[in-house]
Amino acid sequence: MSDAQTLSLPDNASLFTRLRVASQCLGVLKEDPTNPTAGQTFNLSLNANVYASLVQQFQRGEEGRRLLSERPSLQGKELDLTAFERMPEGTLGHEFARYYRDNKIFPFETTLELENDIHFISKRYRETHDLLHVLTGYGTDVVGEMELQAYVLGNLGLRTTAFVLLNGTIGLLKTPQSSIGRSEYLQRLWAAFRRGRASPQFLSVRFEDHWETPVATLRARLCAPANG
Repeated sequence: MSDAQTLSLPDNASLFTRLRVASQCLGVLKEDPTNPTAGQTFNLSLNANVYASLVQQFQRGEEGRRLLSERPSLQGKELDLTAFERMPEGTLGHEFARYYRDNKIFPFETTLELENDIHFISKRYRETHDLLHVLTGYGTDVVGEMELQAYVLGNLGLRTTAFVLLNGTIGLLKTPQSSIGRSEYLQRLWAAFRRGRASPQFLSVRFEDHWETPVATLRARLCAPANG
């Protein structure tokens, strides 16, 4: 049976069904972290109502309305990382390309068909994940990923981030950590959550217009101080 069959999300699904599908998706993602069907279904299973609220917010602002109208893409096939690397050091484009090179990873790709604005916001959130690492400065190690999830939870209130944080934190706290103690770990999550909550909502930003903008400029505009 295919992923599309086993990980389908019915229209107007109940909360119980959404939680069940989300759990199934997590099970698939543990074995295959890049599985596109599991990733996008997990994202929509818990966040559809939040995305609907975000669509309404976007419609109230010029930049948000432009995003909904044009539906730009940050998928890998749309990005010229070689050209970005030639941009001045410190610019968003240059640091974004460096991020992929240093972490030996590739830009996001999806199979999701954009049937409506909610699907677009869902896709947009997932493809800005790596950009948010660059802007916030949170690492790509386990703790850094959990910090970014906490930041997004504070900034957007996405339910999947709470789900990931709960599962990730339970796993981390069960395993002795040599690099970070439990108290410090929880403090860092709380600080990231508060930082995200104090920061402007980032998802309506058209990052495609800012490849030549210094990261420091965008960080000052979009992110509250890390220790604020």
